[in-house]
Amino acid sequence: MSGNNSEPVVRTLVLGLGNILMGDEGIGVRSIEFMQDKHLPEHVELLDGGTGGFHLLSLFQEYKRFVIIDATLGTGPLGEIHVLKPKFASDFPRSLTSHDIGLRDLMQSAELLGELPEIFLVTINISEFNTVQMELSREIEAVLPGVRDTVLDLLDKETFA
Repeated sequence: MSGNNSEPVVRTLVLGLGNILMGDEGIGVRSIEFMQDKHLPEHVELLDGGTGGFHLLSLFQEYKRFVIIDATLGTGPLGEIHVLKPKFASDFPRSLTSHDIGLRDLMQSAELLGELPEIFLVTINISEFNTVQMELSREIEAVLPGVRDTVLDLLDKETFA
């Protein structure tokens, strides 16, 4: 399992977070579902992380690289995609949605266990998420291909080779 003969390939996890019962807040999970049948490099795995939590902590010992997809209540346009590269738990944006505390706590706990793996955080701007519904809005559903393309671009970068 190596990209070339001199270095082993580092296992990478693409982790989608979100609450699918809250419509657009579930964009991370819906992105994982959208990518299930797409071709990805063999060292890349997809995981529906739900609303996050400490049950995901062991993943930080199994994988050295992560792409985390999540909704955010950003100030930009609805559906805008951002990529951040947080190095510490404190680098995660405060504007993450309903599971903000869970994700921050998870990162802080992972830091206590050792150095955080390489992480790219892909966020998608949503509006208020106070409606209980299983479907994404049309505006957010329309960005699923863009989220996929963003993830694929990150996976193609030299740091993920």
